[in-house]
Amino acid sequence: MKNLFSAWQEFRRGKLNKADVLLFEKNLESNIFRLQDELVAGTYIHGPYENFYVRDPKLRLISKAGVRDRLVHQAVFRVLYHVFDRKFICDSYSCRLKKGNHLAVRRLKGFFLKVSDNFNKSAFALKCDIEKFFASVDRKILFEIIKRTIKDKRALLLIMTTLLSFNSNEASGLPLGNVTSQLFANIYLNELDQFVKRELKVEYYLRYCDDFIFLDKDKNKLLAIIPLLRLFLDEELKLKLHERKIIIHKLNQGVDFLGYVILPHHMVLRTKTKRRILKKMRQKAEELRQGIIKEEKFKESLNSYLAVLSHADAYGLSEELKDLSK
Repeated sequence: MKNLFSAWQEFRRGKLNKADVLLFEKNLESNIFRLQDELVAGTYIHGPYENFYVRDPKLRLISKAGVRDRLVHQAVFRVLYHVFDRKFICDSYSCRLKKGNHLAVRRLKGFFLKVSDNFNKSAFALKCDIEKFFASVDRKILFEIIKRTIKDKRALLLIMTTLLSFNSNEASGLPLGNVTSQLFANIYLNELDQFVKRELKVEYYLRYCDDFIFLDKDKNKLLAIIPLLRLFLDEELKLKLHERKIIIHKLNQGVDFLGYVILPHHMVLRTKTKRRILKKMRQKAEELRQGIIKEEKFKESLNSYLAVLSHADAYGLSEELKDLSK
């Protein structure tokens, strides 16, 4: 399979001749059929992961599965997504179709206007996130949650194989790099969402992965939520709030969420985000001047960042980025 992966990379780069392409396609087809047979027979065994670090912006360990295993992950994801997505609350925005961080920020801004009566009344935001979330997900609890909905034994065996493929000596942990991990994260934290909406009866609540935010006119109500969250997360999900990231702000002071700072009458990018974008694009501009990358690649990066900036009041920064290409 390693040779197949190498051939796939060469195929994508257009470095295979016609005979090589035919051989590659034949080998690819036979490997897929072999994988299908293993899945049907229940003999499929997950391969090892390739581990490496990326800075995004903080250092993260990425665990990358092999090609055949990623095909299985995609199949598991495609089936489970449509089964579980309908169970999620509307205001869960991470890794869901027609959702995403920009829609989450717009929705949050709408919440701001409602809870503060268009900023004519005082209101507060409570921001929280979970300490070392992906490393802390208890796979046994996750599997029990999945079993409430999925009853097919072969499907459950495949899901368990996927869960145990990473760090099997430990009881917890999901790999950053699996397409299934984001879905499993949403399934796991849907338990929190349901607790917040059904038990705590919070009207203005929004979650993006393990970052979540509550809004209320009464600061004391938000303070009272914190110990209840701690207790639920500990007892039901074996998770912990990140104590240094429990933050309460007045809305009119601005709230930093998902890279944007939402203020009463406008929205700006977080300062760190601005600096990171400028640094990266200056590097790209230098690489363009040295001929390391082509203009097409530079424009792809530029347009990507301009799209991010279009959601905030960032005209000056947008013009500065455009000037880098001149």
